[in-house]
Amino acid sequence: MNLYMKRKIIFFGDYFFSLYNKQTQQIKDKINRTLGLVSEMEIVPVKFLKHLEGTDIYEIRVRCGKNIFRIFCFFDKENLVIILNGFQKKSQKTPSNEILKALKLKKKYYEEQKN
Repeated sequence: MNLYMKRKIIFFGDYFFSLYNKQTQQIKDKINRTLGLVSEMEIVPVKFLKHLEGTDIYEIRVRCGKNIFRIFCFFDKENLVIILNGFQKKSQKTPSNEILKALKLKKKYYEEQKN
């Protein structure tokens, strides 16, 4: 872990990359910068990382021009961030099916950790 990292980021499966790989280089750069902030900042502002009420899932928030993206994650152990899935936000409210998908992936992550 590099000297400036407060958290280590791990990608679970290819779920995040199915979104990431479809984006323009400008959007990829913005996502990378935001992930960098999450890993390096002691206290991450809600503008970039927000807890989803009623769950133990967080959303990493990325805005690039008019494009808004949400990347779901959770904390495992003290400073390990597990990236799950993401989507492009097109409405005010986060779709419940995306949250359910993140919760299922989290459960799958822990099941795989047991093996």
